[in-house]
Amino acid sequence: MNVLIVDDEPIARQILRELLEEHPGVNLAGEASTGLEAVEQIARLHPDVVLLDLQMPGLDGFSVARTLRGDSLPIVIFVTAFETHALQAFDTGAVDYLLKPVRKERLTAALEKARTQIAGLKSEPPPPPPVTEPLRRILGRLGSDLHMLNPGDVIAFQADGDTVQIITAQGRYYADHSLRTLEAKLPPPQFRRIHRGTIINTDHIRKISPLTSKRWLLKMSNGLEAIVSKRMAGVIRDATRW
Repeated sequence: MNVLIVDDEPIARQILRELLEEHPGVNLAGEASTGLEAVEQIARLHPDVVLLDLQMPGLDGFSVARTLRGDSLPIVIFVTAFETHALQAFDTGAVDYLLKPVRKERLTAALEKARTQIAGLKSEPPPPPPVTEPLRRILGRLGSDLHMLNPGDVIAFQADGDTVQIITAQGRYYADHSLRTLEAKLPPPQFRRIHRGTIINTDHIRKISPLTSKRWLLKMSNGLEAIVSKRMAGVIRDATRW
C-alpha cells in the first residue's frame, strides 16, 4: 500500500514517516508540503492512501480532497490538530480523522480501514441502474417542508454523509434519491457526474480554467467551485461546446 504524506510542517511529516516505517506492507510513495504540490504528486505518483493535513497555505486539505472524488483512489485520511472539522472531513469521503500528535494505534486502525476500502474498490463494481424516464421535478426536503424543484434550477448535487444535498441559487435542500439513482434519471450532457460525490448542471458553469497541468477549476453560477481532471474538463467542454 503506497502512502503519500501531505503536511506543511517538516516535523509533522517526519513523525508520520517514522510511524509508517513500523507498518509492514506500507510504502512511503512521497511527501508534499502544500495543497497544490499534493495535487501534482497524486497525479504523478498515484498513491493508494494520502495522509492529508487540513491547515495548509493555498489549497487546504478539504480542497485537495475534493479533487479526488472523481477517482477510485487514493483513500484520504485527514491528520490535523483541530477537532472541529471532523464532520466536514467525513463528508468529503475520508476514511478517518486523526488528531495530532498521532498515536501509533490510531494510525494502524486508520490504515486498516483504508486497506479494507481499497480491496472493495478493486473488486468488480455493481452494474449501473437501468435507464429510466428523466426526472421532470425533484423533491427537495428542507426541515419538515417539501419543495418541488425544477431540475434546470439545480446547480449541483453533492453527497453529504448518507444524504444528498440539492444546491440551487435559492438555497440547499436534501434529496430522497442517491447520487447513483439521480445520475441515471438526469439527462446528459446537461448533468455530469464529475466526482464520486458530485453531479453538476453544466448549464450553470460560468468559467473553466486550468489550475495545474492535470487539474482544471470549474466555477458555477452561484460561486461554487469544483476541481476536475483535465480529461473531465475536456469531456465537459466537448459536450457543452465551451
